[in-house]
Amino acid sequence: MTDKKDVKENTEFFPMLEKYSASTVKIEDRGLEKYIKLDTKDLFLGAPYANRLFGKSKVSIIERLINNLMRTEVYTGKKTKSYKVIKAAFEIIEKRTKGNPLQAFVDALQNAAPKEEITRLRFGGISVPKAVDIAPQRRLDTAIRNICQGALNASHKNKKSIELCLADEIIKASKNDPASSSIAKKNDVERIARSAR
Repeated sequence: MTDKKDVKENTEFFPMLEKYSASTVKIEDRGLEKYIKLDTKDLFLGAPYANRLFGKSKVSIIERLINNLMRTEVYTGKKTKSYKVIKAAFEIIEKRTKGNPLQAFVDALQNAAPKEEITRLRFGGISVPKAVDIAPQRRLDTAIRNICQGALNASHKNKKSIELCLADEIIKASKNDPASSSIAKKNDVERIARSAR
């Protein structure tokens, strides 16, 4: 049986990023605009769009970031812990950039999303690499995954906390800095695709 006090604490905890205005965020990449949902009121929905075609695009981009952070043994299944990490990271971004962290995150996604990659075509018995354009949904998925993996790899066996590493990764990616892990991966993928045209 749940205590009324616990329920009250949980409802106060979950509306995370309402202090950051999503109405001022500008999305310049028209391909990604349809797939970036900035609503931050309904987090922790319990996967209502799971197993539906393009269901992910109806989920808040912040919730998708939280879900992608749960990749290692430290965060697997620990959504509240991931939520706290992202909340702290956004506060760090706000202090450093003196701006809206949602805008920094959207800029990071736009910069870290690769535009083309390679696929393998079989001609007879040989496999030939061929450059192809990437669908917007896949571009966004790749960008979120690379940002989270970059932050997790940077914090592994490091004195820096995951919050600082995630904030650094988002700030560097928003400035299109090649020192960012996600930008470096994007550049590698696009370089290989250019050579396979």
